[in-house]
Amino acid sequence: MRPLDPRLLRYASAARWFLGIGAVLGFAQTLVVIAFSWLLSQVITLAVAGHGQAELAPYVGGLAAVVVLRAALVWLLEVAASRGAASVKSQLRTRVLRRVAEHGPDWLAGQQGARVSTLATQGLDALDNYFAKYLPQLLLAGIATPILVLVMLWQDLPSGITVIIVLPLIPLFMILIGQATQAVQKQQWESLQRLGVGFLDLVGGLGTLKIFGRERRQTDRVRTITEDYRARTMKVLRVSFLSGFVLELGASLSVALVAVSIGLRLVDGSLGLGVGLFVLLLAPEAFLPVRQIGVQFHAAADGLAAAEEVFLIIEGGPAGGPAGGTAVGTATEPADAAAPATHAPVTTPAGLLRFDGVTVRRGTNVTLPAFSATVAPGRFAVIAGPSGAGKSTLVAALQGFVPYTGSITLGDTTLVPGGPRPWLAWAGQRPGLLSGTIADNVALGAPVVDRALVARALDLAGGADMQPATALGVNGDGLSGGQAQRVAAARAIYRTLSDGCPVLVLDEPSSALDEAAEGRLIAGLRELAAAGTIVIVVSHRPAVVEAADLVLSVVPVAASPASVVSLGKDAHV
Repeated sequence: MRPLDPRLLRYASAARWFLGIGAVLGFAQTLVVIAFSWLLSQVITLAVAGHGQAELAPYVGGLAAVVVLRAALVWLLEVAASRGAASVKSQLRTRVLRRVAEHGPDWLAGQQGARVSTLATQGLDALDNYFAKYLPQLLLAGIATPILVLVMLWQDLPSGITVIIVLPLIPLFMILIGQATQAVQKQQWESLQRLGVGFLDLVGGLGTLKIFGRERRQTDRVRTITEDYRARTMKVLRVSFLSGFVLELGASLSVALVAVSIGLRLVDGSLGLGVGLFVLLLAPEAFLPVRQIGVQFHAAADGLAAAEEVFLIIEGGPAGGPAGGTAVGTATEPADAAAPATHAPVTTPAGLLRFDGVTVRRGTNVTLPAFSATVAPGRFAVIAGPSGAGKSTLVAALQGFVPYTGSITLGDTTLVPGGPRPWLAWAGQRPGLLSGTIADNVALGAPVVDRALVARALDLAGGADMQPATALGVNGDGLSGGQAQRVAAARAIYRTLSDGCPVLVLDEPSSALDEAAEGRLIAGLRELAAAGTIVIVVSHRPAVVEAADLVLSVVPVAASPASVVSLGKDAHV
Protein backbone atom coordinates (compact mmCIF):
# COMPACT_ATOMS: atom_id res chain seq x y z
CA MET A 1 0.00 0.00 0.00
CA ARG A 2 1.83 3.08 -1.23
CA PRO A 3 1.18 6.55 0.25
CA LEU A 4 0.46 7.93 -3.23
CA ASP A 5 -0.31 5.29 -5.85
CA PRO A 6 0.68 6.53 -9.34
CA ARG A 7 -2.37 4.76 -10.73
CA LEU A 8 -4.55 7.26 -8.85
CA LEU A 9 -3.01 10.05 -10.91
CA ARG A 10 -3.34 8.00 -14.09
CA TYR A 11 -7.01 7.10 -13.73
CA ALA A 12 -8.30 10.26 -12.03
CA SER A 13 -7.25 13.60 -13.48
CA ALA A 14 -8.86 15.36 -10.49
CA ALA A 15 -6.11 13.88 -8.29
CA ARG A 16 -3.48 15.66 -10.38
CA TRP A 17 -5.45 18.89 -10.09
CA PHE A 18 -5.67 18.52 -6.33
CA LEU A 19 -1.95 17.83 -5.97
CA GLY A 20 -1.16 21.01 -7.90
CA ILE A 21 -3.52 23.17 -5.83
CA GLY A 22 -2.42 21.45 -2.62
CA ALA A 23 1.24 22.07 -3.36
CA VAL A 24 0.63 25.80 -3.89
CA LEU A 25 -1.46 26.09 -0.73
CA GLY A 26 1.06 24.02 1.22
CA PHE A 27 3.93 26.28 0.18
CA ALA A 28 1.92 29.37 1.11
CA GLN A 29 1.03 27.81 4.46
CA THR A 30 4.73 27.14 5.11
CA LEU A 31 5.64 30.76 4.50
CA VAL A 32 2.84 31.81 6.83
CA VAL A 33 4.16 29.49 9.56
CA ILE A 34 7.62 31.02 9.25
CA ALA A 35 6.16 34.53 9.38
CA PHE A 36 4.02 33.64 12.40
CA SER A 37 6.98 32.19 14.31
CA TRP A 38 9.20 35.18 13.54
CA LEU A 39 6.56 37.76 14.47
CA LEU A 40 5.67 35.97 17.70
CA SER A 41 9.32 35.66 18.71
CA GLN A 42 9.82 39.37 17.99
CA VAL A 43 6.78 40.37 20.07
CA ILE A 44 7.99 38.32 23.05
CA THR A 45 11.57 39.57 22.73
CA LEU A 46 10.54 43.22 22.54
CA ALA A 47 8.11 42.81 25.43
CA VAL A 48 10.81 41.22 27.59
CA ALA A 49 13.18 44.05 26.63
CA GLY A 50 10.61 46.55 27.97
CA HIS A 51 9.45 48.18 24.72
CA GLY A 52 6.11 49.97 24.77
CA GLN A 53 2.83 49.29 22.99
CA ALA A 54 3.63 51.69 20.18
CA GLU A 55 6.68 49.66 19.20
CA LEU A 56 4.84 46.34 19.62
CA ALA A 57 1.74 47.41 17.64
CA PRO A 58 3.11 46.72 14.10
CA TYR A 59 4.27 43.25 15.11
CA VAL A 60 1.00 42.43 16.89
CA GLY A 61 -1.00 43.64 13.85
CA GLY A 62 1.12 41.56 11.51
CA LEU A 63 0.72 38.58 13.84
CA ALA A 64 -3.07 38.92 13.74
CA ALA A 65 -3.05 39.18 9.94
CA VAL A 66 -0.87 36.08 9.67
CA VAL A 67 -3.22 34.14 11.96
CA VAL A 68 -6.21 35.06 9.78
CA LEU A 69 -4.26 34.21 6.62
CA ARG A 70 -3.24 30.83 8.00
CA ALA A 71 -6.84 30.01 8.92
CA ALA A 72 -7.91 30.97 5.39
CA LEU A 73 -5.23 28.75 3.82
CA VAL A 74 -6.23 25.81 6.02
CA TRP A 75 -9.87 26.31 4.98
CA LEU A 76 -8.95 26.53 1.29
CA LEU A 77 -6.93 23.32 1.56
CA GLU A 78 -9.90 21.54 3.15
CA VAL A 79 -12.24 22.81 0.41
CA ALA A 80 -9.81 21.68 -2.29
CA ALA A 81 -9.51 18.29 -0.60
CA SER A 82 -13.28 17.83 -0.39
CA ARG A 83 -13.85 18.79 -4.00
CA GLY A 84 -10.89 16.72 -5.14
CA ALA A 85 -12.19 13.67 -3.30
CA ALA A 86 -15.65 14.06 -4.85
CA SER A 87 -14.21 14.41 -8.35
CA VAL A 88 -11.81 11.49 -7.94
CA LYS A 89 -14.57 9.22 -6.62
CA SER A 90 -16.79 10.18 -9.53
CA GLN A 91 -14.07 9.48 -12.07
CA LEU A 92 -13.09 6.15 -10.50
CA ARG A 93 -16.74 5.05 -10.27
CA THR A 94 -17.22 5.95 -13.92
CA ARG A 95 -14.19 3.87 -14.86
CA VAL A 96 -15.31 0.92 -12.72
CA LEU A 97 -18.82 0.94 -14.19
CA ARG A 98 -17.42 1.28 -17.70
CA ARG A 99 -15.03 -1.61 -17.13
CA VAL A 100 -17.78 -3.77 -15.65
CA ALA A 101 -19.90 -3.01 -18.72
CA GLU A 102 -16.98 -3.94 -20.97
CA HIS A 103 -16.41 -7.18 -19.09
CA GLY A 104 -20.10 -7.94 -19.43
CA PRO A 105 -22.39 -10.27 -17.49
CA ASP A 106 -20.18 -13.27 -18.19
CA TRP A 107 -17.40 -11.73 -16.10
CA LEU A 108 -19.75 -10.29 -13.49
CA ALA A 109 -21.36 -13.71 -12.96
CA GLY A 110 -17.99 -14.95 -11.72
CA GLN A 111 -17.74 -12.11 -9.18
CA GLN A 112 -19.66 -11.39 -6.01
CA GLY A 113 -22.16 -8.70 -6.94
CA ALA A 114 -22.36 -7.37 -3.39
CA ARG A 115 -18.56 -7.17 -3.24
CA VAL A 116 -18.40 -5.05 -6.38
CA SER A 117 -21.30 -2.88 -5.14
CA THR A 118 -19.64 -2.34 -1.76
CA LEU A 119 -16.40 -1.47 -3.49
CA ALA A 120 -17.97 1.10 -5.83
CA THR A 121 -20.02 2.76 -3.07
CA GLN A 122 -18.84 2.60 0.54
CA GLY A 123 -15.32 1.54 -0.44
CA LEU A 124 -14.65 4.58 -2.62
CA ASP A 125 -16.40 6.85 -0.11
CA ALA A 126 -13.53 6.07 2.24
CA LEU A 127 -11.31 8.13 -0.08
CA ASP A 128 -12.80 11.22 1.59
CA ASN A 129 -10.51 10.71 4.57
CA TYR A 130 -7.57 10.04 2.28
CA PHE A 131 -7.96 13.39 0.51
CA ALA A 132 -9.23 15.44 3.44
CA LYS A 133 -6.77 14.26 6.10
CA TYR A 134 -3.92 12.14 4.77
CA LEU A 135 -2.90 13.64 1.43
CA PRO A 136 -2.68 17.26 2.70
CA GLN A 137 -0.29 16.11 5.42
CA LEU A 138 1.71 14.18 2.85
CA LEU A 139 2.04 17.34 0.77
CA LEU A 140 3.05 19.41 3.79
CA ALA A 141 5.63 16.79 4.78
CA GLY A 142 7.18 17.06 1.32
CA ILE A 143 7.07 20.87 1.21
CA ALA A 144 6.91 22.37 4.68
CA THR A 145 9.29 20.08 6.58
CA PRO A 146 12.33 20.54 4.28
CA ILE A 147 11.84 24.33 4.13
CA LEU A 148 11.46 24.63 7.91
CA VAL A 149 14.56 22.50 8.51
CA LEU A 150 16.56 24.71 6.14
CA VAL A 151 15.38 27.83 7.99
CA MET A 152 16.38 26.24 11.31
CA LEU A 153 19.81 25.36 9.92
CA TRP A 154 20.19 28.95 8.76
CA GLN A 155 19.18 30.45 12.11
CA ASP A 156 20.68 27.86 14.50
CA LEU A 157 22.91 25.14 13.09
CA PRO A 158 22.92 22.81 16.18
CA SER A 159 19.10 22.78 16.35
CA GLY A 160 18.84 22.08 12.62
CA ILE A 161 21.29 19.17 12.90
CA THR A 162 19.33 17.76 15.87
CA VAL A 163 16.12 17.83 13.85
CA ILE A 164 17.81 16.15 10.87
CA ILE A 165 19.07 13.34 13.13
CA VAL A 166 15.82 12.61 15.01
CA LEU A 167 13.35 13.29 12.17
CA PRO A 168 13.92 9.93 10.36
CA LEU A 169 12.92 8.05 13.54
CA ILE A 170 9.28 9.05 13.04
CA PRO A 171 9.03 7.56 9.50
CA LEU A 172 10.73 4.43 10.88
CA PHE A 173 8.00 4.11 13.51
CA MET A 174 5.42 4.80 10.80
CA ILE A 175 6.69 1.94 8.64
CA LEU A 176 6.61 -0.52 11.53
CA ILE A 177 3.15 0.62 12.61
CA GLY A 178 1.92 0.79 9.01
CA GLN A 179 2.66 -2.89 8.44
CA ALA A 180 0.50 -3.84 11.42
CA THR A 181 -2.19 -1.37 10.38
CA GLN A 182 -2.29 -2.68 6.83
CA ALA A 183 -2.85 -6.23 8.05
CA VAL A 184 -5.71 -5.41 10.42
CA GLN A 185 -7.27 -2.94 7.95
CA LYS A 186 -7.29 -5.58 5.23
CA GLN A 187 -8.98 -8.03 7.57
CA GLN A 188 -11.60 -5.42 8.47
CA TRP A 189 -12.26 -4.66 4.79
CA GLU A 190 -12.68 -8.36 4.00
CA SER A 191 -15.03 -8.71 6.98
CA LEU A 192 -17.14 -5.80 5.71
CA GLN A 193 -17.39 -7.40 2.28
CA ARG A 194 -18.39 -10.75 3.81
CA LEU A 195 -21.07 -8.94 5.78
CA GLY A 196 -22.39 -7.26 2.64
CA VAL A 197 -22.35 -10.45 0.57
CA GLY A 198 -23.97 -12.48 3.35
CA PHE A 199 -26.72 -9.95 3.95
CA LEU A 200 -27.48 -9.64 0.22
CA ASP A 201 -27.66 -13.42 -0.14
CA LEU A 202 -29.97 -13.60 2.85
CA VAL A 203 -32.31 -10.92 1.50
CA GLY A 204 -32.30 -12.52 -1.95
CA GLY A 205 -33.20 -15.95 -0.59
CA LEU A 206 -35.50 -14.82 2.20
CA GLY A 207 -38.61 -15.90 0.33
CA THR A 208 -37.31 -19.43 -0.15
CA LEU A 209 -36.08 -19.62 3.45
CA LYS A 210 -39.47 -18.51 4.74
CA ILE A 211 -41.29 -21.10 2.63
CA PHE A 212 -39.24 -23.86 4.25
CA GLY A 213 -39.30 -22.27 7.70
CA ARG A 214 -35.53 -21.72 7.81
CA GLU A 215 -35.43 -17.93 8.04
CA ARG A 216 -34.64 -17.82 11.77
CA ARG A 217 -31.61 -20.05 11.37
CA GLN A 218 -29.87 -17.26 9.48
CA THR A 219 -30.00 -15.01 12.54
CA ASP A 220 -26.97 -16.66 14.10
CA ARG A 221 -25.05 -16.45 10.83
CA VAL A 222 -25.69 -12.73 10.44
CA ARG A 223 -24.89 -12.18 14.12
CA THR A 224 -21.57 -14.04 13.75
CA ILE A 225 -20.50 -12.03 10.71
CA THR A 226 -21.55 -8.77 12.34
CA GLU A 227 -19.68 -9.60 15.53
CA ASP A 228 -16.58 -10.45 13.50
CA TYR A 229 -16.78 -7.07 11.76
CA ARG A 230 -17.25 -5.29 15.12
CA ALA A 231 -14.26 -7.07 16.64
CA ARG A 232 -12.02 -6.25 13.70
CA THR A 233 -13.15 -2.62 13.73
CA MET A 234 -12.26 -2.34 17.42
CA LYS A 235 -8.88 -3.91 16.69
CA VAL A 236 -8.24 -1.27 14.03
CA LEU A 237 -9.16 1.45 16.53
CA ARG A 238 -6.79 0.00 19.15
CA VAL A 239 -3.94 -0.06 16.67
CA SER A 240 -4.81 3.48 15.60
CA PHE A 241 -4.79 4.87 19.13
CA LEU A 242 -1.59 3.08 20.09
CA SER A 243 0.23 4.16 16.96
CA GLY A 244 -0.94 7.75 17.50
CA PHE A 245 0.44 7.63 21.04
CA VAL A 246 3.81 6.29 19.84
CA LEU A 247 4.14 8.93 17.14
CA GLU A 248 3.13 11.74 19.49
CA LEU A 249 5.61 10.52 22.07
CA GLY A 250 8.42 10.33 19.51
CA ALA A 251 7.70 13.81 18.18
CA SER A 252 7.44 15.29 21.70
CA LEU A 253 10.78 13.80 22.74
CA SER A 254 12.37 15.11 19.53
CA VAL A 255 11.10 18.64 20.19
CA ALA A 256 12.24 18.30 23.80
CA LEU A 257 15.79 17.61 22.64
CA VAL A 258 15.77 20.81 20.60
CA ALA A 259 14.27 22.76 23.53
CA VAL A 260 16.90 21.48 25.99
CA SER A 261 19.70 22.40 23.61
CA ILE A 262 18.29 25.91 23.11
CA GLY A 263 17.72 26.36 26.86
CA LEU A 264 21.29 25.45 27.76
CA ARG A 265 22.71 27.83 25.19
CA LEU A 266 20.39 30.61 26.30
CA VAL A 267 21.69 30.19 29.84
CA ASP A 268 25.36 30.41 28.85
CA GLY A 269 24.64 33.35 26.52
CA SER A 270 25.77 31.71 23.26
CA LEU A 271 22.31 32.06 21.71
CA GLY A 272 20.06 35.11 21.53
CA LEU A 273 16.51 35.00 22.91
CA GLY A 274 14.92 36.04 19.62
CA VAL A 275 16.67 33.34 17.60
CA GLY A 276 16.06 30.73 20.27
CA LEU A 277 12.32 31.45 20.41
CA PHE A 278 12.08 31.54 16.62
CA VAL A 279 13.76 28.13 16.22
CA LEU A 280 11.81 26.65 19.13
CA LEU A 281 8.52 27.70 17.52
CA LEU A 282 9.58 26.19 14.19
CA ALA A 283 10.62 22.82 15.63
CA PRO A 284 7.10 21.43 16.35
CA GLU A 285 5.91 22.72 12.97
CA ALA A 286 8.70 20.76 11.26
CA PHE A 287 7.62 17.54 13.00
CA LEU A 288 3.88 18.13 12.72
CA PRO A 289 3.24 17.06 9.06
CA VAL A 290 5.33 13.89 9.43
CA ARG A 291 3.60 13.05 12.69
CA GLN A 292 0.16 13.67 11.19
CA ILE A 293 0.91 11.33 8.28
CA GLY A 294 1.13 8.46 10.72
CA VAL A 295 -1.96 9.56 12.62
CA GLN A 296 -4.09 10.00 9.49
CA PHE A 297 -2.77 6.85 7.81
CA HIS A 298 -5.39 4.83 9.65
CA ALA A 299 -8.22 7.06 8.45
CA ALA A 300 -6.98 6.70 4.87
CA ALA A 301 -6.30 2.95 4.95
CA ASP A 302 -9.88 1.98 4.06
CA GLY A 303 -9.85 4.20 1.00
CA LEU A 304 -6.43 2.96 -0.11
CA ALA A 305 -7.52 -0.68 0.27
CA ALA A 306 -10.67 -0.03 -1.77
CA ALA A 307 -8.72 1.92 -4.40
CA GLU A 308 -6.34 -1.03 -4.77
CA GLU A 309 -9.26 -3.30 -5.69
CA VAL A 310 -10.68 -0.64 -8.00
CA PHE A 311 -7.39 -0.54 -9.87
CA LEU A 312 -7.47 -4.34 -10.22
CA ILE A 313 -10.89 -4.09 -11.88
CA ILE A 314 -9.83 -1.20 -14.12
CA GLU A 315 -6.64 -3.00 -15.15
CA GLY A 316 -8.43 -6.34 -15.49
CA GLY A 317 -7.61 -6.66 -19.17
CA PRO A 318 -9.92 -6.75 -22.18
CA ALA A 319 -13.58 -7.48 -21.82
CA GLY A 320 -14.39 -11.06 -21.21
CA GLY A 321 -11.36 -11.73 -19.06
CA PRO A 322 -8.59 -14.18 -19.69
CA ALA A 323 -10.73 -17.27 -19.88
CA GLY A 324 -11.39 -17.18 -23.58
CA GLY A 325 -9.22 -17.91 -26.58
CA THR A 326 -7.43 -15.41 -28.73
CA ALA A 327 -9.71 -12.52 -29.45
CA VAL A 328 -10.11 -10.84 -32.78
CA GLY A 329 -9.69 -7.49 -31.06
CA THR A 330 -9.32 -6.05 -27.59
CA ALA A 331 -10.73 -3.13 -25.71
CA THR A 332 -8.38 -0.30 -24.79
CA GLU A 333 -8.59 1.81 -21.67
CA PRO A 334 -9.54 5.44 -22.31
CA ALA A 335 -7.06 8.08 -21.27
CA ASP A 336 -9.57 9.79 -18.98
CA ALA A 337 -12.84 8.79 -17.41
CA ALA A 338 -14.66 11.62 -19.12
CA ALA A 339 -13.23 10.90 -22.54
CA PRO A 340 -14.90 8.59 -25.05
CA ALA A 341 -13.59 5.08 -25.45
CA THR A 342 -10.69 4.63 -27.84
CA HIS A 343 -12.36 1.88 -29.83
CA ALA A 344 -13.19 2.08 -33.50
CA PRO A 345 -15.26 5.15 -34.43
CA VAL A 346 -18.85 4.92 -33.29
CA THR A 347 -20.91 4.30 -36.41
CA THR A 348 -24.18 2.63 -37.24
CA PRO A 349 -23.26 0.07 -39.90
CA ALA A 350 -25.92 -1.58 -42.00
CA GLY A 351 -25.90 -4.68 -44.13
CA LEU A 352 -25.54 -8.41 -43.67
CA LEU A 353 -24.70 -9.74 -40.20
CA ARG A 354 -22.14 -12.51 -40.69
CA PHE A 355 -20.76 -15.05 -38.24
CA ASP A 356 -17.67 -16.72 -39.71
CA GLY A 357 -16.23 -19.60 -37.68
CA VAL A 358 -17.01 -17.94 -34.35
CA THR A 359 -15.57 -20.11 -31.57
CA VAL A 360 -15.61 -19.34 -27.86
CA ARG A 361 -13.38 -21.12 -25.35
CA ARG A 362 -13.36 -20.97 -21.59
CA GLY A 363 -9.95 -22.20 -20.59
CA THR A 364 -9.42 -25.42 -22.54
CA ASN A 365 -13.15 -26.09 -23.02
CA VAL A 366 -14.98 -25.08 -26.19
CA THR A 367 -18.37 -23.64 -25.20
CA LEU A 368 -19.32 -22.61 -28.73
CA PRO A 369 -17.95 -24.48 -31.74
CA ALA A 370 -17.11 -22.74 -35.01
CA PHE A 371 -20.42 -21.06 -35.76
CA SER A 372 -21.11 -19.59 -39.20
CA ALA A 373 -24.27 -17.92 -40.41
CA THR A 374 -25.55 -14.92 -42.33
CA VAL A 375 -28.61 -12.87 -41.40
CA ALA A 376 -29.86 -10.27 -43.85
CA PRO A 377 -31.66 -7.03 -42.95
CA GLY A 378 -35.39 -7.50 -42.66
CA ARG A 379 -35.12 -11.10 -41.44
CA PHE A 380 -36.59 -12.49 -38.24
CA ALA A 381 -34.06 -15.09 -36.98
CA VAL A 382 -34.40 -17.43 -34.02
CA ILE A 383 -31.44 -19.04 -32.23
CA ALA A 384 -32.58 -22.46 -31.05
CA GLY A 385 -30.94 -25.42 -29.38
CA PRO A 386 -30.88 -27.42 -26.16
CA SER A 387 -29.81 -25.88 -22.86
CA GLY A 388 -26.04 -25.54 -22.59
CA ALA A 389 -25.50 -25.62 -26.35
CA GLY A 390 -24.04 -22.11 -26.40
CA LYS A 391 -26.98 -19.86 -27.38
CA SER A 392 -26.31 -17.28 -24.69
CA THR A 393 -22.59 -17.54 -25.43
CA LEU A 394 -23.27 -16.71 -29.07
CA VAL A 395 -25.28 -13.65 -28.01
CA ALA A 396 -22.49 -12.63 -25.60
CA ALA A 397 -19.98 -12.86 -28.45
CA LEU A 398 -22.25 -10.66 -30.59
CA GLN A 399 -22.41 -8.17 -27.72
CA GLY A 400 -18.63 -8.19 -27.42
CA PHE A 401 -18.64 -9.51 -23.87
CA VAL A 402 -16.51 -12.61 -24.52
CA PRO A 403 -13.35 -13.04 -26.63
CA TYR A 404 -13.63 -15.38 -29.58
CA THR A 405 -11.81 -16.65 -32.63
CA GLY A 406 -13.31 -16.23 -36.06
CA SER A 407 -15.04 -13.03 -37.07
CA ILE A 408 -18.34 -11.21 -36.81
CA THR A 409 -19.08 -8.51 -39.37
CA LEU A 410 -21.99 -6.15 -39.92
CA GLY A 411 -21.93 -4.78 -43.42
CA ASP A 412 -18.33 -3.82 -44.11
CA THR A 413 -17.47 -3.38 -40.42
CA THR A 414 -15.59 -6.08 -38.52
CA LEU A 415 -16.72 -6.20 -34.90
CA VAL A 416 -14.24 -6.71 -32.08
CA PRO A 417 -14.77 -7.96 -28.51
CA GLY A 418 -15.12 -5.08 -26.09
CA GLY A 419 -15.83 -2.56 -28.82
CA PRO A 420 -18.85 -0.23 -28.70
CA ARG A 421 -22.17 -1.55 -29.99
CA PRO A 422 -24.22 1.54 -30.93
CA TRP A 423 -25.95 -0.54 -33.60
CA LEU A 424 -27.28 -3.16 -31.16
CA ALA A 425 -30.40 -3.12 -28.99
CA TRP A 426 -30.73 -5.99 -26.51
CA ALA A 427 -32.98 -7.37 -23.79
CA GLY A 428 -31.85 -10.27 -21.61
CA GLN A 429 -33.70 -12.98 -19.73
CA ARG A 430 -33.83 -10.84 -16.60
CA PRO A 431 -35.86 -7.67 -17.14
CA GLY A 432 -33.63 -5.54 -14.87
CA LEU A 433 -36.32 -2.99 -14.04
CA LEU A 434 -35.75 -0.04 -11.71
CA SER A 435 -37.89 2.00 -9.38
CA GLY A 436 -39.85 4.56 -11.39
CA THR A 437 -42.57 4.61 -14.00
CA ILE A 438 -42.96 2.15 -16.86
CA ALA A 439 -42.08 4.98 -19.24
CA ASP A 440 -38.84 5.67 -17.32
CA ASN A 441 -37.89 1.99 -17.57
CA VAL A 442 -38.71 1.77 -21.28
CA ALA A 443 -36.68 4.92 -22.08
CA LEU A 444 -33.88 4.05 -19.64
CA GLY A 445 -30.68 5.85 -20.65
CA ALA A 446 -32.37 8.25 -23.07
CA PRO A 447 -31.71 11.95 -22.36
CA VAL A 448 -35.40 12.76 -22.94
CA VAL A 449 -38.40 10.45 -22.61
CA ASP A 450 -40.40 10.43 -25.86
CA ARG A 451 -43.91 9.52 -24.66
CA ALA A 452 -45.20 8.70 -28.14
CA LEU A 453 -42.21 6.44 -28.80
CA VAL A 454 -42.70 4.74 -25.42
CA ALA A 455 -46.32 3.92 -26.34
CA ARG A 456 -45.18 2.65 -29.75
CA ALA A 457 -42.49 0.42 -28.19
CA LEU A 458 -44.95 -1.02 -25.67
CA ASP A 459 -47.43 -1.72 -28.47
CA LEU A 460 -44.80 -3.58 -30.52
CA ALA A 461 -43.81 -5.55 -27.42
CA GLY A 462 -47.40 -6.66 -26.86
CA GLY A 463 -47.89 -4.34 -23.90
CA ALA A 464 -50.35 -1.83 -25.33
CA ASP A 465 -52.61 -2.46 -22.34
CA MET A 466 -49.92 -1.20 -19.91
CA GLN A 467 -50.02 2.43 -18.78
CA PRO A 468 -46.63 4.21 -19.20
CA ALA A 469 -47.32 6.36 -16.12
CA THR A 470 -47.69 3.34 -13.83
CA ALA A 471 -45.19 3.60 -10.94
CA LEU A 472 -43.02 0.58 -10.17
CA GLY A 473 -41.15 -0.39 -7.04
CA VAL A 474 -37.65 -1.80 -6.69
CA ASN A 475 -36.88 -4.45 -9.32
CA GLY A 476 -40.12 -3.62 -11.10
CA ASP A 477 -42.31 -4.47 -8.13
CA GLY A 478 -45.95 -4.15 -9.18
CA LEU A 479 -45.69 -6.09 -12.43
CA SER A 480 -46.14 -9.77 -13.15
CA GLY A 481 -43.32 -11.77 -14.72
CA GLY A 482 -44.89 -11.53 -18.17
CA GLN A 483 -45.46 -7.78 -17.88
CA ALA A 484 -41.87 -7.26 -16.76
CA GLN A 485 -40.66 -9.21 -19.81
CA ARG A 486 -42.71 -7.04 -22.13
CA VAL A 487 -41.35 -3.85 -20.53
CA ALA A 488 -37.80 -5.17 -21.02
CA ALA A 489 -38.56 -6.02 -24.67
CA ALA A 490 -40.13 -2.57 -25.11
CA ARG A 491 -36.93 -1.00 -23.76
CA ALA A 492 -34.86 -2.71 -26.47
CA ILE A 493 -37.45 -1.80 -29.11
CA TYR A 494 -37.42 1.83 -27.90
CA ARG A 495 -33.65 1.95 -28.40
CA THR A 496 -34.05 0.38 -31.84
CA LEU A 497 -36.58 3.05 -32.86
CA SER A 498 -34.92 6.06 -31.19
CA ASP A 499 -31.31 5.31 -32.16
CA GLY A 500 -31.95 3.56 -35.44
CA CYS A 501 -30.23 0.35 -34.32
CA PRO A 502 -30.14 -2.09 -37.26
CA VAL A 503 -29.89 -5.17 -34.98
CA LEU A 504 -32.31 -6.17 -32.21
CA VAL A 505 -31.54 -9.17 -29.97
CA LEU A 506 -33.98 -10.59 -27.41
CA ASP A 507 -33.13 -13.50 -25.10
CA GLU A 508 -36.20 -15.62 -24.20
CA PRO A 509 -38.61 -12.65 -24.36
CA SER A 510 -41.78 -14.78 -24.19
CA SER A 511 -40.95 -17.47 -21.62
CA ALA A 512 -43.48 -16.02 -19.15
CA LEU A 513 -46.13 -14.93 -21.69
CA ASP A 514 -49.41 -16.59 -22.54
CA GLU A 515 -50.25 -17.43 -26.15
CA ALA A 516 -52.15 -14.21 -26.81
CA ALA A 517 -49.39 -11.95 -25.44
CA GLU A 518 -46.75 -13.99 -27.22
CA GLY A 519 -48.64 -13.62 -30.49
CA ARG A 520 -48.74 -9.84 -30.09
CA LEU A 521 -45.02 -9.74 -29.37
CA ILE A 522 -44.24 -11.90 -32.41
CA ALA A 523 -46.38 -9.64 -34.60
CA GLY A 524 -44.50 -6.59 -33.32
CA LEU A 525 -41.11 -8.20 -33.97
CA ARG A 526 -42.12 -9.18 -37.49
CA GLU A 527 -43.25 -5.59 -38.08
CA LEU A 528 -39.79 -4.36 -37.01
CA ALA A 529 -38.15 -6.92 -39.28
CA ALA A 530 -40.35 -5.83 -42.17
CA ALA A 531 -39.03 -2.29 -41.65
CA GLY A 532 -35.47 -3.54 -42.29
CA THR A 533 -34.25 -4.42 -38.79
CA ILE A 534 -32.31 -7.62 -38.19
CA VAL A 535 -34.31 -9.26 -35.39
CA ILE A 536 -32.65 -12.15 -33.52
CA VAL A 537 -34.50 -13.99 -30.77
CA VAL A 538 -33.20 -16.75 -28.50
CA SER A 539 -36.18 -18.96 -27.78
CA HIS A 540 -37.44 -22.51 -27.19
CA ARG A 541 -41.07 -21.57 -27.80
CA PRO A 542 -42.65 -23.37 -30.80
CA ALA A 543 -44.70 -20.31 -31.78
CA VAL A 544 -41.57 -18.15 -32.01
CA VAL A 545 -39.65 -20.76 -33.99
CA GLU A 546 -42.59 -21.22 -36.34
CA ALA A 547 -42.82 -17.48 -37.00
CA ALA A 548 -39.12 -17.13 -37.82
CA ASP A 549 -37.74 -16.54 -41.29
CA LEU A 550 -34.49 -18.16 -40.25
CA VAL A 551 -33.65 -20.70 -37.55
CA LEU A 552 -30.05 -20.85 -36.32
CA SER A 553 -29.67 -24.19 -34.54
CA VAL A 554 -26.80 -24.29 -32.10
CA VAL A 555 -25.71 -27.88 -31.44
CA PRO A 556 -23.83 -28.89 -28.25
CA VAL A 557 -20.11 -29.47 -28.71
CA ALA A 558 -20.33 -33.18 -27.86
CA ALA A 559 -23.11 -33.70 -30.41
CA SER A 560 -21.47 -31.73 -33.20
CA PRO A 561 -18.97 -33.66 -35.36
CA ALA A 562 -18.51 -30.56 -37.48
CA SER A 563 -17.83 -27.09 -36.25
CA VAL A 564 -20.32 -25.28 -38.46
CA VAL A 565 -23.74 -25.49 -36.86
CA SER A 566 -26.19 -23.06 -38.41
CA LEU A 567 -29.16 -25.04 -39.65
CA GLY A 568 -32.91 -24.65 -40.04
CA LYS A 569 -35.44 -23.33 -42.46
CA ASP A 570 -34.11 -20.80 -44.90
CA ALA A 571 -30.79 -20.90 -43.05
CA HIS A 572 -27.62 -19.16 -44.26
CA VAL A 573 -24.46 -21.08 -43.46
